[in-house]
Amino acid sequence: MKSYKELSRDELLELQGALNKEYADAKSKGLSLNMARGKPSPEQLGFSMGIMDVLNSSSELVSEDGTDCRNYGVLDGIPEAKRLMAGMVGTKSENMIVCGNASLPIMYDTVARSYAFGVCGSEPWCKQEHVKFLCPVPGYDRHFAITEQFGIEMINIPMHEDGPDMDLVEKYVENDSSVKGIWCVPKYSNPEGVCYSDEVVRRFAALKPAAEDFRIYWDNAYAMHHLYPDQPVEILDIIEECEKAGHPDLVFEFCSTSKVTFSGSGVAAVATSEKNREWFKKTMTIQTIGYDKINQLRHVKYFGDIEGMKAHMVKMADSLRPKFEAVHEVLEAELGGLEIGKWTDPKGGYFISFYTLPGCAKKVAAMCKDAGVTLTGAGATYPYKKDPEDNNIRIAPSFPTVDEMKLAAKLFALCVKLVSVEKLLEEK
Repeated sequence: MKSYKELSRDELLELQGALNKEYADAKSKGLSLNMARGKPSPEQLGFSMGIMDVLNSSSELVSEDGTDCRNYGVLDGIPEAKRLMAGMVGTKSENMIVCGNASLPIMYDTVARSYAFGVCGSEPWCKQEHVKFLCPVPGYDRHFAITEQFGIEMINIPMHEDGPDMDLVEKYVENDSSVKGIWCVPKYSNPEGVCYSDEVVRRFAALKPAAEDFRIYWDNAYAMHHLYPDQPVEILDIIEECEKAGHPDLVFEFCSTSKVTFSGSGVAAVATSEKNREWFKKTMTIQTIGYDKINQLRHVKYFGDIEGMKAHMVKMADSLRPKFEAVHEVLEAELGGLEIGKWTDPKGGYFISFYTLPGCAKKVAAMCKDAGVTLTGAGATYPYKKDPEDNNIRIAPSFPTVDEMKLAAKLFALCVKLVSVEKLLEEK
């Protein structure tokens, strides 16, 4: 197929007319499809319905250490829940604190705790003149929203195929004491689908921060979310690597079952060093009398162990994979060879990252919305919602059906074509 960049002005004008007619026809169909967030589909949620049957009024709600899960106590989680959550991210159960229903509140609380009280005895961030966070981009919008709410300056760090630009990370972390953290999604990253290489993980573990209160915020949200379970991508245990490097306190690792069982009714945890865990618990004792131990027990009884969760995730993959493949098939058929866009081909996670020509993403998203397809807002994958190139769009294939995804992807490709032609005509 001939590249749009090779077309003459007359050819572009002719193409524009045809595309406008096609777009008008698409708008008349009254579509209403949503690819905005990585929301599990009803089918995915249905896979976990059995979890509702593992406990009832006749169940013995006692953990393996004798704790009555109906009562107060056990601030950091029952032992079997620690073991299950540790299995998700490949670390030791003694590193875990099991918390509430999702990892986002833990991350928010960790920033708030650091801001108000300081990290492990350091001066509270609220009393420091400058506080900065490094943000690999494109990245997760909710991470950026947390640091923005606390007035923390965010610095873009480019992502490579094996993880963040570590030369730049090392430069900032090791030379600027106002840099207090970095957001990381190390496996099937949001939205790129990048998995951090062994070298990148080890370079993180070897960091020598200028600030004693610097921490890596390691959001291992998609640790279990392989699209191809027979070819799983595995990454090194960051906690073990930090211990080997002599920096055991350098990382907070977050995880949850939000996209494993029920979103909003899952189990979440943070894994970190003993020193950091004691710091967490010091304020947790004021914040809560304990998290939902019955829900922890429910998850453990449902899965049995990490092998049970892995088997469950094969069903999830079988549901998600055809949707991702449908998007790729449509994009390749509609846009392949046109040189007006490129997209990622993740092997896990929940998103596809698409790059338009510079300056086109916002208009593509707006045209899609006008025709009935809602996307994540252009710019959302960057701090302050400011994509410097206005060219990144996050596609979330999880919620619609396969047929709906094909329709949505075709409309998306049509909008990319139309906006790209307009862009190229402006340059002629």
